[in-house]
Amino acid sequence: TGVDDVREVIVEPLSISPIRDRFKIFIIDEVHRLSKSAFDALLKSVEEPPPWVKFMMATTDPHSVPVTIHSRSQVFELRALPFNSIRETLRTLMTKEAIRIDDGALALVARHAEGSMRDALSALDQVLAFTAEDVTAEDVSTVLGLIGRDIQFEIVETVAAEDLQGAFDVAARVVDTGVDLRLVCRELARLMRDLMVVQIDPTRYADPEIASEGERPRLEALAK
Repeated sequence: TGVDDVREVIVEPLSISPIRDRFKIFIIDEVHRLSKSAFDALLKSVEEPPPWVKFMMATTDPHSVPVTIHSRSQVFELRALPFNSIRETLRTLMTKEAIRIDDGALALVARHAEGSMRDALSALDQVLAFTAEDVTAEDVSTVLGLIGRDIQFEIVETVAAEDLQGAFDVAARVVDTGVDLRLVCRELARLMRDLMVVQIDPTRYADPEIASEGERPRLEALAK
């Protein structure tokens, strides 16, 4: 991310035209992490590149990119990928790799990614490094520090039953697992949102983003 790196890797090779292809394309990922000096060194090249050069800069923090660079760029806002696209891509990948993974595990990883395929693949890599060739939702919960859907359902069922002692017991179990309690609250809010959705539109019970096949009976009972 320093000025010397930018000069060596990008600025100096610019004058050499591509031998094989029409364009020489520089892809700079996480471009907002460049130092101010590095941006300054890059500015002239972005402003007046040779005709065979294209720059592609990716960032999750566009506001940290200097206006001088921003104003000379065409900006594309990439939308988050839907849950089903992420889940089915992961399923296809696991099939090719001959790795067994249950629907609940796939759903947990896809939800955790929140629209980012890269994050989903990174998370799945972590899980596979820990497990064998048969991945369960419990494995995903353990490795990624997530709260599983079973205990989410149990929490909401306990509240719905107004079981005060049970609420303390289940809360203690959640704390003992060591998961981030902010993530617990986020996942519970998501489950409550799912319950509201199926109350309004019962056809959404069949939506895998709402619940896997094995979770639907519990979801139906809670929605009532």
